[in-house]
Amino acid sequence: MAKSNLAIYTQNKRTSTAICTAAKTTYNDAANAVLIHTAGADGDLVRRITAVPRATVTATQLQLYRSTDGGTTLILCGSVLMPAYTMSQTTAVPVTDFGINFAQPLGLAPNERLYVGIGVALAAGIAFTVEAEGFVAGVP
Repeated sequence: MAKSNLAIYTQNKRTSTAICTAAKTTYNDAANAVLIHTAGADGDLVRRITAVPRATVTATQLQLYRSTDGGTTLILCGSVLMPAYTMSQTTAVPVTDFGINFAQPLGLAPNERLYVGIGVALAAGIAFTVEAEGFVAGVP
């Protein structure tokens, strides 16, 4: 998109999801990382990243990676711990939050990618969700 002198505003809300099942035990490559979100042509503001287990889970490291080169190089940029949980029809499935929110968003460059990984394998998987807003030049 051609650049202008117009103010940039976030618009077009987008939600991206991914399921991780394999353990990612290396932190300097793309092995077992799953692409979850690609920013738009003018970049994105990520407003929230959450994860929920899809089965009984032990305490598990959740990993967030950034890539500005189409996934060739992944940079670990965040990690949170999902607590152990026993799946049951009589309890609510816990949501693990990465701490990214409206007041503290994660800015992404144009076409930058986010990947996720889990430290412990889980056959049923852990479901991740990214909520983002794309940038658009012009009047809000």
